[in-house]
Amino acid sequence: MKEALQHPIFQIISKSAKELNVDSYVIGGFVRDFILKRGKHKDIDIVAIGSGIELAKKVAKNLPNKPKVQVFKTYGTAMLRHDDIEIEFVGARKESYNEDSRNPIVENGTLEDDQNRRDFTINALALDLSEANFGKLLDPFNGIKDLDEKIIRTPLNPDITYSDDPLRMMRAIRFATQLDFKIEDESLKAIARNKDRINIITNERIVVELNKILKSNKPSIGFLLLEKTGLLQYILPELTALKGIDEVEGQTHKDNFYHTLEVVDNISQHTDDVWLRWAALLHDIGKAPTKKFSKKVGWTFHAHEFEGAKMVYHLFKRLKMPLNDKMKFVQKMVFMSSRPIALSDDDVTDSAVRRLVFDAGDYVEDLMTLCEADITTKNPKKFNKYHNNFKLVRQKIVEVEERDHIRNFQPPISGEDIMKTFNLKPSKEIGIIKETIKEAILEGDIPNEYEAAYELMLKEGERLGLKKQ
Repeated sequence: MKEALQHPIFQIISKSAKELNVDSYVIGGFVRDFILKRGKHKDIDIVAIGSGIELAKKVAKNLPNKPKVQVFKTYGTAMLRHDDIEIEFVGARKESYNEDSRNPIVENGTLEDDQNRRDFTINALALDLSEANFGKLLDPFNGIKDLDEKIIRTPLNPDITYSDDPLRMMRAIRFATQLDFKIEDESLKAIARNKDRINIITNERIVVELNKILKSNKPSIGFLLLEKTGLLQYILPELTALKGIDEVEGQTHKDNFYHTLEVVDNISQHTDDVWLRWAALLHDIGKAPTKKFSKKVGWTFHAHEFEGAKMVYHLFKRLKMPLNDKMKFVQKMVFMSSRPIALSDDDVTDSAVRRLVFDAGDYVEDLMTLCEADITTKNPKKFNKYHNNFKLVRQKIVEVEERDHIRNFQPPISGEDIMKTFNLKPSKEIGIIKETIKEAILEGDIPNEYEAAYELMLKEGERLGLKKQ
């Protein structure tokens, strides 16, 4: 497989290893993805039968630009960057684990030891970098066969593999999602048996895997596997709470868990923005706590968007996700997720569109993308009706925005203008006048212009008993 090693860096690593009198191999994702023809791989893992740190230093010395080597002594690894490629070096090792930690006790080992400790057969593939066997494939666990058959399988007993490092359960599901592979039956059962071991993994590491699942072409594959194995209950109980259909007096509601996964798959066809995909995943989480049945109207989920937006904050905090503008964006999308759907039911008024643009601001296109993804009806007539209505809403947004400049709305009359006109100090009257002007613009009673707003300010001031100075 010399064709995989065309980049000059591999000859330099080979030469450096020879100078140190150690054997070296490319292993893992680079080899897997080359065989799968998954495009250029920006990460290369090198195993040395000896010191990976010393090999990294020797390679850096032999490279023309002498890149800086980052050394991680605790893990016995080193990393350097060259030609937009990140190369990680590690000495071959064997590992053993304590029950309460995924951090292994490490000893020096052979290539065979190193391949044994790999998570999956498809990641244990190695290419020899020695001068004599340059490009020779080493495949001790029939990883090539598993690649051909699209199977995720552990090299050793899956119960041991997953119990030792429970993050591998998430990785198995993530690879199955990214590659559209099937997790081998015994391996899948082992994930279900070891699901509670996920509790020793930090939330930060779990979120890295969740994001990779969400960024894949069809995220529902991963979330269905997380639910099937019981892992989802530990990670995102807000989602499993949506599962199931209740029936009272013959009236049912849709299964909001499966609906949510359809929405995530739909939106993934239109955006790579992981935070908008998070919004799709969480847009209905408020439905579980707000679900009620009444004989008059059947099943209701009143204010589920408001409840859901509050839940987003607690979920992000629990998973140690960023509590910054990303979280606020997801909150906003969840809170507003039903607004355009309400607009699509009837004739769309300019006033309603102005309010939508005012409230959504720069995120109005994201909101429309989310709402279009939210149409999962299997009735072709309803499906087409909603989509056609959303086209009209989008068209109205453009027209209203061009005419009224509502996005990131700044009122034509400022608080300072009002204070100066009526010789006021800060007071509630200023807020009342500003609100009156804003409402009049959003309702279309006056244009978003200074003169019209000034006239309304004088009228409202007079109504409040204020005199122009």
